[in-house]
Amino acid sequence: MKKDRAKILFLEQLRKIPIIQVACEKVGVARSSVYRWRDEDEKFRQSLEEALSEGEALINDMSESQLISLIRDKSYQAISFWLRHRHQKFRERVEVTANIQSQDVLTPEQEEIVREALRLSSVNQITTQSYEQQKDNNPGVSGGDDQGSKSQSGNH
Repeated sequence: MKKDRAKILFLEQLRKIPIIQVACEKVGVARSSVYRWRDEDEKFRQSLEEALSEGEALINDMSESQLISLIRDKSYQAISFWLRHRHQKFRERVEVTANIQSQDVLTPEQEEIVREALRLSSVNQITTQSYEQQKDNNPGVSGGDDQGSKSQSGNH
């Protein structure tokens, strides 16, 4: 069978039953050939995706039709399925209940950590403020420690 004809027949089968292996068996084509065609031929790749999509739509329509027939026959499972998937009131829900209590009191260890952090923060702030004031009072000096380290590095 010619390759182009095999491709056309394969895509026709895929539109009827969107399962690649089944379509391959109906046409007598190896699955590996179909995947090779898909990888080598962009047009075939697009046709393959369209055929799969059309086949899935057909199966969905058939399934929905069968489900409606079962509902008409008063099948409880079919009725339940339809309602759970199509009606907001009957959807399966998960209810989460929680009792959240906030802890307003710190443990003694936590209090100590907070005090230490605040102390270090205020020491750092005071040091920064002192440096800024010193710099403002002595505009010609841009930090004595930096000057010393620069001169030392120049002597090495």
